[in-house]
Amino acid sequence: MPSGTNARTTPSWPDLPEVARDVLLEVLIHGAMPRAEIAERLNLSRPTLTRLTRTLVVHGLLVEGGTELRSSTGRPSEMLHVRGEAHHFLGVKLTADRLFAAVTDLTATVVETTEEPLRSTDPADVVAQIADVAAAFRDVTAIGVTLGGIVRDGVVVEAGFLRWTDVPLRDLVAAATGVPTAVDNDVQALTSAEHWFGAGAGLTSMVLITVGAGVGCGLIIGGRLVEGSHGLPPRIAHILVDPSGPVCGYGHRGCASSYLMTHVMLRELGEPTYEEAVDRALAGDPDAKRVFDDAGYALGMLIGTVANLVDPQKVLLTGEGLPLYEVSADRVADGIAASYEADTALIDLDAQPWNFSEWARSGAALAIRTTLTDVN
Repeated sequence: MPSGTNARTTPSWPDLPEVARDVLLEVLIHGAMPRAEIAERLNLSRPTLTRLTRTLVVHGLLVEGGTELRSSTGRPSEMLHVRGEAHHFLGVKLTADRLFAAVTDLTATVVETTEEPLRSTDPADVVAQIADVAAAFRDVTAIGVTLGGIVRDGVVVEAGFLRWTDVPLRDLVAAATGVPTAVDNDVQALTSAEHWFGAGAGLTSMVLITVGAGVGCGLIIGGRLVEGSHGLPPRIAHILVDPSGPVCGYGHRGCASSYLMTHVMLRELGEPTYEEAVDRALAGDPDAKRVFDDAGYALGMLIGTVANLVDPQKVLLTGEGLPLYEVSADRVADGIAASYEADTALIDLDAQPWNFSEWARSGAALAIRTTLTDVN
């Protein structure tokens, strides 16, 4: 962890008109581009665009740099870039027993990470620990906190891993740190991070599926994150895979979670570590291969079912349990074929390399997104 300081400041975000934020978002999500292209994308006049970009340059959010030939005719155009170092954002991911943190710049590029065990799961203790982590970094513009559970308007309505109910986490962290704070479900935040800054940048439709301690799903439709009317994220863990299969913790027989959750897989194999289980499966251990193949088929069923519903441009797989795709990709394909009604070649399946700090980075991306879209 970086050394602490009592001189930490909170840079203020400029009060920008909505259309100026739209310009910044266009460059942030789609990359450097010339003024003429931004004006065309946002249907703005050249004089209006010039005025808006001048404002963003003055505030240090955009910077001019370099030229690029953007068409087969005409002269090279001067490019506008996001000035990432202008602001920094702290992302925090809470699990049942650990706190993961990452500081990113405005482009969600990670500049520093840390992790530590939770001192306790009491909300007051967790807030104090987040405040201590935040105090170790200087010049943080906003904080984003993510966790598994139901979050509504900054309140953790329910978080089973932490045994929390109705915890006003956003307001508590903001009061403890003096920094604007956003709180959201971890999979929703990760979906937004991938849509703005990752493998889904620029797409109008995308499905994200995470596998690991839980089975999560996030949806981008029409270029926007799908958010339920009751604060519930999309849920696919209990889609039926086999009516004669094992029973999950909620009493559902043969649902996806009864095959896919890592603790269920490890229990079947005598409680090895997940890495040991993967090694056993790759080495041809029949019991391990069976468990991973069953999980792979269940994952394929989820992919095909959600793809039927959404018809996305991309299905993104991620999470700490993703090695099962490496072990049992053929069974994932079988599950997709068994559930997807159209030609499976239509599914653009993207399995992303996973690092647990991605959860924390998505918290920082949540802080960026909230800063850009929810300011007055």
